[in-house]
Amino acid sequence: MNYRHAFHAGNFADVVKHAVLARIITHLKEKPAAFRVIDTHAGAGLYDLCGPEASRTGEWREGIGRLLAAQLSPGVRALLAPYLDAVAALNPGGDMKLYPGSPALAQSLLRDQDRLVACEWEPNAARALATFVHGDARAKAVEIDGYTALNAYVPPKERRGLVLIDPPYEQPDEFERLAQALAAAYRKWPTGIYALWYPIKNLRETAAFARRIAASGIARVLRAELTLARADSQRLGGSGLIMVNPPWRLEEELSVLMPALAQALGVAPAGAARLDWLVHEK
Repeated sequence: MNYRHAFHAGNFADVVKHAVLARIITHLKEKPAAFRVIDTHAGAGLYDLCGPEASRTGEWREGIGRLLAAQLSPGVRALLAPYLDAVAALNPGGDMKLYPGSPALAQSLLRDQDRLVACEWEPNAARALATFVHGDARAKAVEIDGYTALNAYVPPKERRGLVLIDPPYEQPDEFERLAQALAAAYRKWPTGIYALWYPIKNLRETAAFARRIAASGIARVLRAELTLARADSQRLGGSGLIMVNPPWRLEEELSVLMPALAQALGVAPAGAARLDWLVHEK
């Protein structure tokens, strides 16, 4: 595995993914019962935006940098508050120096009774992740392949929670493997919330992936996409999320949030935000 998220931390795809992740966890917290977040491809946990990788690409400036500078309506800012508060807590002086990966964001939103299992297979990232969560009894870092973790940790003993699946998409069969892994996990835990992030590089490839998910037998599947430009090459043209069993108000929130993110990130009018149901069985 050669992918290193430090080059891309805080970019437009992270903004979309993490804003939605924070909304889902916020909804889970509305009930007093404990829940578990299982992050199958967690990465290092925390990213230095002043480090050599992030400095080389500067992608965060077009992502979280743009969002922080945007004029947001009070309603949109309220929806983004759990995410933006977590980012601000890491940067108390106001200058962006650190960016939370998905495990760091999830950890910041946990209550005392909630738990996080953050899984990472790449050795350097796994060591950084273990160091990051060390000392927090609510969080555990596990050096394990993400797909193996998905099979091993589902269902959690809490029977409530979220599985975030965000593989590096380095293998040519990643979309097919992901669809199969999701279907298998759903059969084991059909009431769990699942969020799958995917890159939009080739529209035919992502359309085929959506068809596989829709035909998998999963009852409730919501799709959210933000496209920067025409996705017909190997460069990242957009960011997508497949959400299984989304909290009941999430669709309404995302109908407001996705267009606002598109505008704040400079997508409109060149790009577009999409929100639709792949499967919606009552």
